[in-house]
Amino acid sequence: MITVFVLLKTTKEWLRLERAERNRIADSVLSTVLSDNKVTLRMFDAEAFTTKCTDVAMFQAEDMQAFYFAIERLRDSELITTPYFEMVEIIPTIEDGFKAFEKASIPK
Repeated sequence: MITVFVLLKTTKEWLRLERAERNRIADSVLSTVLSDNKVTLRMFDAEAFTTKCTDVAMFQAEDMQAFYFAIERLRDSELITTPYFEMVEIIPTIEDGFKAFEKASIPK
């Protein structure tokens, strides 16, 4: 299992939309992005705490290919192409990677 954090920034075009329209677009796009059920998504708001990004998307995927395919679908969507959001940074992580390293590296 991999976890990838994607830092996103909203555009003025997104903010000009009515909230109901934002929800409709997001629901439609994300159902396509996550269509293969190999990737999950959690969203976090950050705009009150930083100017670097407004949102943080936390993707969890079975493997890197599943994540990659989800990101390709996201990049092809109106959320990115209109653009309603800009991708600021992508941060791949391995949960407790040091524990796996220690288990594999420390002789018994």
